[in-house]
Amino acid sequence: MSPIVTAILVASNLGLIFLLLSVPLGLRTVRFSRLVAADRRRLWQALWPLGSDAGWSGDILSAEALDDQGAARIVLSWEGRDGQPIERKVLLRDVVEESRFSMRVVDDTSLDASFWADYRTTTELVAEGKFTRVVLSQTDRYRGIAFPVFRYFAMRRELGKLDVWARTGRYRKGGWFEHPVSQVGFAVLSALILWPFFGLNLGGLALAAILTSVVALHELGHMAAFRLMGHRKARMIFIPLLGGIAIDGRPYDSRFEVAFVALMGAGFSAFLVPLLIAASALASGEGHRLAAALLATLAGCSALFNVANLVPVWKFDGGQVLRQICPGPIALALASFVLLSAFLALGWRAGFSHGFLLVAGAVFAILSLLTMGSAVKPRHELKPIRTFDCFVMAGALLAVFAIHGYGVLWASDRLLGWGLT
Repeated sequence: MSPIVTAILVASNLGLIFLLLSVPLGLRTVRFSRLVAADRRRLWQALWPLGSDAGWSGDILSAEALDDQGAARIVLSWEGRDGQPIERKVLLRDVVEESRFSMRVVDDTSLDASFWADYRTTTELVAEGKFTRVVLSQTDRYRGIAFPVFRYFAMRRELGKLDVWARTGRYRKGGWFEHPVSQVGFAVLSALILWPFFGLNLGGLALAAILTSVVALHELGHMAAFRLMGHRKARMIFIPLLGGIAIDGRPYDSRFEVAFVALMGAGFSAFLVPLLIAASALASGEGHRLAAALLATLAGCSALFNVANLVPVWKFDGGQVLRQICPGPIALALASFVLLSAFLALGWRAGFSHGFLLVAGAVFAILSLLTMGSAVKPRHELKPIRTFDCFVMAGALLAVFAIHGYGVLWASDRLLGWGLT
């Protein structure tokens, strides 16, 4: 890619990340309404937390009133960090029987109370003939548009499933967004969006497909790590242009778990890069130059993408690992400096210009500032990591960095020798 195209792509991603995660929106209300084929009384029993059908979706396991002032305790089916159902203490206000109520969260066994400080939700039911219009509203203080957009679609999905439940008496789990077919479609769309940046030809399409595959393999490593740590519902979501994300409904339980899951994105690919290098060398030796070039490109892209993820940026994998294993701010600053210096030295050795490396350093610094402190604070501190585990994770981090660093150097030398860079 030319420097101008690279600059446009980087600036677009930085701007998009700022809009999604950091732009201050203040106190906002997200609202969604839907006409549901059921009478108001039946829907009230489903949506009122203390109603007879409050467990229609399986989210609420039990609920009980704590006093006559609107306080209630709700037990949810969602798992906390200990694998047990999450419990919430809520305050129900502005209650008009079979018409409306508002709710705020007072206490939560999973998240810190600060997360719920500005959160309010309101449910309204309005009869319209044989149907009922259900209006859901959620008010909160937001930074970035990602969370309000997520809540909008969550409410949209909830009311869609409520309508199905009202008509059939059955709750339908899942949705089209996380369906495997949809995710494959999003991956294809992501490759097509990237295609023009690499040139509208077969070579550009191959590069776009390779980069998309690299992202998928990286997130597959995170998902595998989640499963190894006991997260039974871990799944991978592909987001066009931005890449993918491995998520799970259960919070982290320990600092070791955070470090292990973060490192395994690049760790999984560290097993693949040497195999790709060997396969490319074998194909080259057999005279299959095109196959060798494609395999070398895949190895180089995988190595470069994963080694960049190990840079000590706040939300990058490298930054998350270092924050868990470093005993204090001084050690964290020193380790971050060493790792960033190693990355810049690797880039210089691979043939990147000084200007490019300076821009890369600035981009990583901006990303760190944009995402710093954006994590959701848990109710209780994570379990501390043992000293032995710190050394193990530090050794694994260095090994993964070294493997991918070698992959970057090997691919750049090999593709330069073939005249493909």
